[in-house]
Amino acid sequence: MTGLGGPGGFDVLMDHAWPAPDRYDTGAWVFRAAGGVTQRANSIWLREPAADPRQALREAAEWYRQRRLPVIFQVFDDPRQADLGRLLDEQRFTTQSETLILARHGGADSLPGEYTRAAANIGGSVELSEAPDDEWMQLWWSIDGRGGDYEKAVARLILTDCQAVYALVRDDDGEPAAVGRLALVGAWGGLYCMATRRERRRQGHGTTVLRALVDEGRLRGIEAYWLLVTAGNHGAKALYEAEGFRERGRYRYRQAPLRRALGGC
Repeated sequence: MTGLGGPGGFDVLMDHAWPAPDRYDTGAWVFRAAGGVTQRANSIWLREPAADPRQALREAAEWYRQRRLPVIFQVFDDPRQADLGRLLDEQRFTTQSETLILARHGGADSLPGEYTRAAANIGGSVELSEAPDDEWMQLWWSIDGRGGDYEKAVARLILTDCQAVYALVRDDDGEPAAVGRLALVGAWGGLYCMATRRERRRQGHGTTVLRALVDEGRLRGIEAYWLLVTAGNHGAKALYEAEGFRERGRYRYRQAPLRRALGGC
């Protein structure tokens, strides 16, 4: 996993795993939009430093203005973007959603303890599919979704524009308890959409989904995995570290200040 993280690494994997349906490549920056559905799909990917950051920022502002979306940058820890960081500070861009990138190798020797389908309590309890069905979408959207039917349809479009495996585990009553998604990007697998119903948390369902997806990825030739977790979610970070994941990088979002229209008469 050496050499990954930031430009030419995890940012490339993440762009493939969560593709925005509307995008424009400037040659250095990639503008991405998806009707406002998720920050990741509606942010600028800083693939390379812009030769003229101020001009590039003006171009970005116009592109997003036409779509009635705020200008949001996805900024990885990268010293090459120091000039841009100072410009965003000057323009009073806010800093939001610091996110950790965790990764691990995919070989059996990297798994904690004896790791088989039986030991992981997978067997037939996890349903795997090539596309998200309505039950899968409903559970994930009820936890992570923002918006109505239109936004949900856009989210489905984002998910299905990358080859992936979807996992669903049921509780003892047969109701969906937890879901997850494994994006397949070359020899890498990206774990996304890990969601458990609130009343079924701390019962091992999330771990079962995670292990099922990792095991399925291994069968498909995946050599390493990555996932994303917000910096403040210490419980999730502890769970993933127990499964062999370690921090390999981080990023945050920088959003342009909202422009308020003048009120009154």
